[in-house]
Amino acid sequence: MTPADAPPRTSPAVIAGDVVRALVAVSIVVGTVLYGPVGAALLSLVLLGSVVPRALGLHGYGDPALGLVLSAAAWSGLLDLYEAVPWLDLVMHLVATAALAALVWLVLRRTGAVSGPGEESLRRPRLGVVVSVTGLGSLLALLWEIGEWAGATYVDGSINVGYTDTVSDLAVGTLGALVAGLVLARRS
Repeated sequence: MTPADAPPRTSPAVIAGDVVRALVAVSIVVGTVLYGPVGAALLSLVLLGSVVPRALGLHGYGDPALGLVLSAAAWSGLLDLYEAVPWLDLVMHLVATAALAALVWLVLRRTGAVSGPGEESLRRPRLGVVVSVTGLGSLLALLWEIGEWAGATYVDGSINVGYTDTVSDLAVGTLGALVAGLVLARRS
């Protein structure tokens, strides 16, 4: 991105993203005090996910939205909301995977690893965006489920894993990634 492409440092989206990042940083302290190393690790991952868009100069309201989605997903787990509201787990997998798949695709696009519509002489560039983002999201959903299994096996046996949970999480994560791919292809 050239300096001319950069948003003003005081744009509402940039300020909102920075506020969300500050709140996530504070939540690491709170989560560590209340939930120990599991809270610290989980919320540190949220901070990492919320810093990537800023570090890459990605701007717009997708930046703070990603931080909010990841924070909501992490705190829902820490506060046992997934047990209290069973459908919430699927909603969070759908939305978080969509947001992360879009972010990873934008990172790959920014680094020149993939092209978007209009950037190459491809015959079906929008299809490529949908397939790429859906594949990336499916991979992220799979890695998340492996992380859940490892967490339940080696860290905290109370983490909810099981066949139905895993398959439904993978299904809605992939669906979320497909939706993100369709949105990115349409917006590009």
